Amino acid sequence: MDYAVTQKGFRHQPNVRLRNSSMEVSDGNQLFEDTSGCGSETSHHRNQRSGPQAAGFPGQSMLSEPMSNLAMAYGSSLASQGKEMMDKNLDRFIPISKLKYYFAVDTVYVGKKLGLLVFPYMHENWEVSYQQDTPVAPRFDVNAPDLYIPAMSFITYVLVAGLALGTQNRFSPELLGGQASSALVWLIMEVLAVLLSLYLVTVNTDLTTIDLLAFAGYKYVGMIVGVVAGLIFGRPAYYLSLLWCCAAIFVFMTRTLRLKLLSEAAAEGRLVRGARNQLRMYLTMSIAAAQPVFMYWLTYHLVR
Repeated sequence: MDYAVTQKGFRHQPNVRLRNSSMEVSDGNQLFEDTSGCGSETSHHRNQRSGPQAAGFPGQSMLSEPMSNLAMAYGSSLASQGKEMMDKNLDRFIPISKLKYYFAVDTVYVGKKLGLLVFPYMHENWEVSYQQDTPVAPRFDVNAPDLYIPAMSFITYVLVAGLALGTQNRFSPELLGGQASSALVWLIMEVLAVLLSLYLVTVNTDLTTIDLLAFAGYKYVGMIVGVVAGLIFGRPAYYLSLLWCCAAIFVFMTRTLRLKLLSEAAAEGRLVRGARNQLRMYLTMSIAAAQPVFMYWLTYHLVR
């Protein structure tokens, strides 16, 4: 309905219908136009166009499988050759197979070895057991040298040194790094000095460089005991415990290296007199006497 302008100036516009003619023809209850048929036809034509391209030629799958298998076989052969070359070159400088022997330990061996290092006075048999001219693994013989205890003792020594420096308000990463580097350098110098001494004395022994490294690393056990005792009970306890551990490591090294350096006399069951054997005995005593010196030198400044 059209209304005239009222006195207030308002005018009512007629309602305008926005539906077009096509929507008027459709069902009055339908709100949206159905386009599913058009979409299905479009997708059908698209699939028809892409079907031949996706299928490719019939021999493509037959050629792809042999090529992929050949590439995988070639890659695996290259990887195996590279691994063999790396193992050969690495074993030339670092004997990995020999290092495995020195880490073949168990809990029982570690407990017995630590007891032997702290209290070696009651131990009688110091000979290393052999099986078909090969020394048995350390876990089967407490007299066999190992690298597990020296390595763990060195790491523990560095940690205990950091703790001691921290209790004295002197801790710093540089100081702790210098402490670890100093201990490592002294260890390497000790092993090199022993090797040079064995060469000069011309001793025929089955001791290897790793054996000497293991024997030289056993002193860190006594060093840890001394520093921990000093931190808990004071400086007098440090001196008493360190003195005990120094005497223990001296006896341990003397009885162990005597069988290695005096192999001729040990094989005959008697002491062979002569200048060469006297040099061997002096060398054995010198190596054993050097252990307490290093133990005191590397720990005296950690306890105050």
